[in-house]
Amino acid sequence: MKAWPAPNVPTLPGVGGELLVHDTALDALVAVQPENNRARMYVCGITPYDATHLGHANTYLAFDLLQRVLRDCGHGVLFTQNVTDVDDPLLERAQATGVDWQQLAADQVQLFRDDMSALRVIPPDHYIGAVESIPAVVDLIESLKLTGTVYQVDDSQYPDWYFEVHRAPEFGRLSKLSDDAALAVFGERGGDPERPGKRDPLDCLIWRMERPGEPAWDSRLGRGRPGWHIECTAIALEYLGADFDVQGGGSDLVFPHHEMCAAEGVVATRRPFAKTYVHAGMVGLHGEKMSKSKGNLVLVSRLRASGADPMAIRLALLGHHYRSDWEWVTGDLTGAQQRLAAWREAVARPSGAAAEPLIEAVRQALRADLDTPAALALIDQWAATDGDDPAAGTQVAQAVDALLGVILA
Repeated sequence: MKAWPAPNVPTLPGVGGELLVHDTALDALVAVQPENNRARMYVCGITPYDATHLGHANTYLAFDLLQRVLRDCGHGVLFTQNVTDVDDPLLERAQATGVDWQQLAADQVQLFRDDMSALRVIPPDHYIGAVESIPAVVDLIESLKLTGTVYQVDDSQYPDWYFEVHRAPEFGRLSKLSDDAALAVFGERGGDPERPGKRDPLDCLIWRMERPGEPAWDSRLGRGRPGWHIECTAIALEYLGADFDVQGGGSDLVFPHHEMCAAEGVVATRRPFAKTYVHAGMVGLHGEKMSKSKGNLVLVSRLRASGADPMAIRLALLGHHYRSDWEWVTGDLTGAQQRLAAWREAVARPSGAAAEPLIEAVRQALRADLDTPAALALIDQWAATDGDDPAAGTQVAQAVDALLGVILA
């Protein structure tokens, strides 16, 4: 599956330094220290319907920012992202709207590409759909069969395949949920804790046998399709290998999705699935998290169609720390538009305050767990300060582009 065109990312003088990010598993700041100077990052992608709402955009901007800071520290980045282009929610939406599920997925993926391109998000090196990952999924399940951690439920009609999560070392390390809490969340987020025949209510579906009217593919496991968690596990291991540097996504993926992926990965490889787990906060609207199921969405495409500058949308999101939960209000965009205008006016002046101290301060703010509110405040202060350096505007504009992904020209 193709991604979207890559924006040009300037290289600033004086690369180096270290990025600290919050690791969900440790609940602490850790340094991203790639082997061979190349960070491997996997960020879970969309299930393609209702794309792209601001919750999506907030998450993908967070990891775009992380990638930009890693690059500025002098590291290469190998970035992989999936698209869950076959799954129950997508099929349910297609049925409800009377649209072919493949056409719905294709249309929504293209809309997502257009939004990411407009927001100047660096695309993944590997952009992989669930359907095209089926051979890798089947191979992974076959390898898990050798460990004795997968089984078929005793169901003569639909003998689906499951993974025994409690056979994984340190299962629960990421989410730290009690059994009761885990069961409740599992049921709310796509799990089936009450399925008869499972060895444990938390065991996760890895291969769903064919049902009438549903898409399915022939395989050594029987005709069916992959489960959600095994899809991401297989894609990450296929393109990044075990113990990659950063597993990312929204905080609503901590459990069950990332916990299940980590469990499957460690059993399959006998190595940690990822070194660091980084999660973006949730964006709310009208007192509740933006949710496809609730329909309380603000779509990037609609904001763009209304005339909003994509750079203002980007600044509105970057005005909040990536790990915070916050609520979207129209004032976010209004304030971002005013900030963007002030910055553009400042870099267009014949001279300005020296750029080097500002750029170094912005770098330090971003390397300290991607502190965008601090970085934006520093640029606000610079824009409001007079100076006599004729090169300052050009240098600041280049730095804002490279580090924050915002074009000021």
